Amino acid sequence: MKTLFLPLLAGGLLFLTGCEIDEQFDPNGPSINSVLSDATKVELDLLVTAIEAGIRNGYAGYVTASGTIARELYIFDADPRNTEDLLGKEDIVLDNNTFYITGPFNSSYRVVKNANILLEAVDNTSSVSEAEKDGYRAFANTMKALVLSRVLDLLGDNGIRVDVADPNNLGPFLSRDESYSALLGLLDEADAQLQGADFGFTLSTGFEGFDTPETFQEFNRALAARIATHGERYDEALTYVNESFLDLDGDLSVGPEMIFSAAAGDLLNPLFKTPGQSGDQIIVHPRIIADTTAGDLRVDEKFRLRQQSTSQDNLNGDYETALYPSATSPIDIIRNEELVLIYAEANINRNDLGTAVEALNVVRNAAGLADYDGEVTQDALIDELLYQRTYSLWSEGHLMFDLRRYGRLNAQFLPIDREGDDIFVQFPIPLAEGV
Repeated sequence: MKTLFLPLLAGGLLFLTGCEIDEQFDPNGPSINSVLSDATKVELDLLVTAIEAGIRNGYAGYVTASGTIARELYIFDADPRNTEDLLGKEDIVLDNNTFYITGPFNSSYRVVKNANILLEAVDNTSSVSEAEKDGYRAFANTMKALVLSRVLDLLGDNGIRVDVADPNNLGPFLSRDESYSALLGLLDEADAQLQGADFGFTLSTGFEGFDTPETFQEFNRALAARIATHGERYDEALTYVNESFLDLDGDLSVGPEMIFSAAAGDLLNPLFKTPGQSGDQIIVHPRIIADTTAGDLRVDEKFRLRQQSTSQDNLNGDYETALYPSATSPIDIIRNEELVLIYAEANINRNDLGTAVEALNVVRNAAGLADYDGEVTQDALIDELLYQRTYSLWSEGHLMFDLRRYGRLNAQFLPIDREGDDIFVQFPIPLAEGV
């Protein structure tokens, strides 16, 4: 039985939407002043629950908007912006004030705000021990880095705000490189806080196996490895991934998850789609199907052939998502399979090609494919790496950013489905940010 999130989050929490801050008070819950002045352990734990639950919000938009741009999927539903804006139809440009950027952006910064409240509350409470305080701090900083990394993925060279603790004096948008440094700094700070920390709180069963300071530290290092990889810092990525729960001989599915339920007030998996329905469906981009390898087990696991082909806005597809079996299926935050691919990528870029091939073969063999037998050159192995990442991590919010860091987010490498379509490399800063 999966542990469910509480349907009501901690009362009086602050939520960040753009630069506007609104206090939301729950008459049955604590006020923000009581939380910040001398929070009880119950109040601190409610903040932890709010943060863990909050990382699920906006994730579907992050995945489907970036996945559409990367030509790994289409969203066929009632909103034409999914097939117009995101594909640059007839010279349309991305809107800086619509759901595909404001949704992931605002929900991520709500988590950041709750994490900042937790950090301030921990500093001003006498309800828990110093070791437990460090546990709360490490959790808050790690989760801040997780959600901010999603925003940085989307905004690219626009960078992100990291310093938002004071709503009346928000920090600047950092450069892309400064943003990566800041996120890795948050994770390194959390890593140091985990040394000798105690977890006085309980995480959901999505973190089973990663719910002690020692095992959560491996999760923290895994996130650092991902972020360093996205930032093309491959020496750092290799160090981080070796400190994570990477296991070349282990189960590739191991890792913490976001969980969902049908309980009142909780969320269903937003990326689950009823098989065969004519509307509101995630359609596999035809190029993904065309490029599959015979015998690849991931094809049947992730893609379902529709009884009838479907089309919308002059776009067509024969396959739909089969990634999640039900509306309560969990979604991986990060798993061993991705860590193996990060390990391979770091070694490719450090020119340790033999080690990279060994790691790539772990993923190939798990997918039912024979060992790699192509050229062992850096360029050839980058091709192989991107191929394996495409199918191992399909529709999980990776491909747009994988292609971008290798200069392949363009018409040279991706199809233009309709004359006049464009391929975007990043999302705009939301209008509400005033920059």
